[in-house]
Amino acid sequence: MRLENKICVITGAGSGIGRASALLFGREGATVVASDVDEASADSTAAEITGAGGAAEPRRVDVTKPEDAQALASWTAERFGRVDVLFNNAGIAGVGDVLETEPDLFDRVMAVNVRGVYLMSRAVVPLMIERKAGSVINMSSCIADIGLARRVSYAASKGAVLAMTKSMQVDLAPHGIRVNALMPGTILTPFVDRYLKESYADPEEGYASIRKRQLGGDLGQPEDVAYAALYLASDESRFVMASGLVVDGGVTGGK
Repeated sequence: MRLENKICVITGAGSGIGRASALLFGREGATVVASDVDEASADSTAAEITGAGGAAEPRRVDVTKPEDAQALASWTAERFGRVDVLFNNAGIAGVGDVLETEPDLFDRVMAVNVRGVYLMSRAVVPLMIERKAGSVINMSSCIADIGLARRVSYAASKGAVLAMTKSMQVDLAPHGIRVNALMPGTILTPFVDRYLKESYADPEEGYASIRKRQLGGDLGQPEDVAYAALYLASDESRFVMASGLVVDGGVTGGK
């Protein structure tokens, strides 16, 4: 039970990496606040955790709205008295180069991926400061370190998250709070599966193209990133601060 008695707030917990992390955290003894903009998905994740004997509560949150972020933090504090772990996982993808990407798409990606991390952290961190303890995990990407075609909005957002993580850590270290980022490569989430099916006449051609980026020759699974999140959430990573933990199947190592 690596997270026994910890209160863990996870955004974007309704699918993909967020869902896998919520289920794993629940198995490891955490009480999980499974939040998502899709209320039904949040409900489903929480129900699966409780059905397996764990503890979870679903909450709807739009991370781009300050009032939603504050409401989630206030509800969690009232319900459980504290937040031990904040996993800022909610995010969206943007496909297109600098000419293809319309301003509305760029703004939307930045609003969810960057502003969402800022707003949720701003709402939850005061609860951690009160207790002089806490772990904040922000979802960046290996794209923050490498170039990838037609991802200008997504790359900008994930680079910003990595930089924000490092700055937050400097500010919050005196309060006993750790801040780290996860930097996954291509993970076979429902979004990636849908993207490949919609973008390629033969989805297998798309899978083959993406697999070529990986040194291991295969795509990651949500659980691969969930185990990295578990490490950062647990006390085992007490000496890990301001890091970008790469979980990319060797994409960056092969560049």
